[in-house]
Amino acid sequence: MIFGLKMAPHHVLKCCQRSLAWIPVIFINLVVGWSYYAYVVELCIFTIPNNAEKISYLVVFHLFFIMFIWSYWKTICSRPASPSKEFCLAKVEKEQYEKEEPDAQQDILKKAAVGLPVYTRTGTGAVRYCDRCQVIKPDRCHHCSTCDMCVLKMDHHCPWVNNCVGFSNYKFFVLFLAYSMLYCVFIAATVLQYFIKFWTNQLPDTHAKFHVLFLFFVAAMFFISILSLFSYHLWLVGKNRTTIEAFRAPVFRNGPDKNGFSLGFSRNVVEVFGDQKKYWMFPIYTR
Repeated sequence: MIFGLKMAPHHVLKCCQRSLAWIPVIFINLVVGWSYYAYVVELCIFTIPNNAEKISYLVVFHLFFIMFIWSYWKTICSRPASPSKEFCLAKVEKEQYEKEEPDAQQDILKKAAVGLPVYTRTGTGAVRYCDRCQVIKPDRCHHCSTCDMCVLKMDHHCPWVNNCVGFSNYKFFVLFLAYSMLYCVFIAATVLQYFIKFWTNQLPDTHAKFHVLFLFFVAAMFFISILSLFSYHLWLVGKNRTTIEAFRAPVFRNGPDKNGFSLGFSRNVVEVFGDQKKYWMFPIYTR
């Protein structure tokens, strides 16, 4: 009974943390929802007088909007990939590992890793092992304290998608950045002329004025911030690196090598987007 009471606050705290983690996602969806209303209703329906211009704007806008939302939620909903069972120690090895001293533990890990495709090591040359998940870490795998799991090819934990960005959703994340940037730049470019007209009082002072003025500022601000992040991740794709590897070069048996996973630019791109170019622009899983 006492043990249960002690554990209760921990579970409540974890539940609160999980709930609070959705705040950035809710914020993004509220901003996107308002931008949709402001652009479609306040700008296109109430402000733009030319029907041909209105229809062309709406068609392109919805194209970018659908691709943006699709890639965003694919990034959110894709569960991070974790190491397979072959990277777990056998029951006998695990029991022996827990009893031994650090040096002897490394001997156990080295024997267990002999048949595994593991080439990276810790900074001291030891086999990479996660005591929390109790698995030998595959190359490029790292433990995420927020998700509380080891994630394959972990890039980073992104609060804006409330998920780890890694092997299972990195393509979706890059597409999310691309389409969100296109979404913002299209809004900013098409709103600009009406922004100037409202600002210089060439259009009547209606309820649409606030939405159009604010829409331009928000779209421009998000475009500038996303552009730098998108450019950085394009550079990472070209180098076949993760954000973690960009800050700390992976250590192989013969020492650290920041280009250790590079296969050449074209093959590096295929590593992320797959070998069928017709699917590159779509947030669907491709090998």
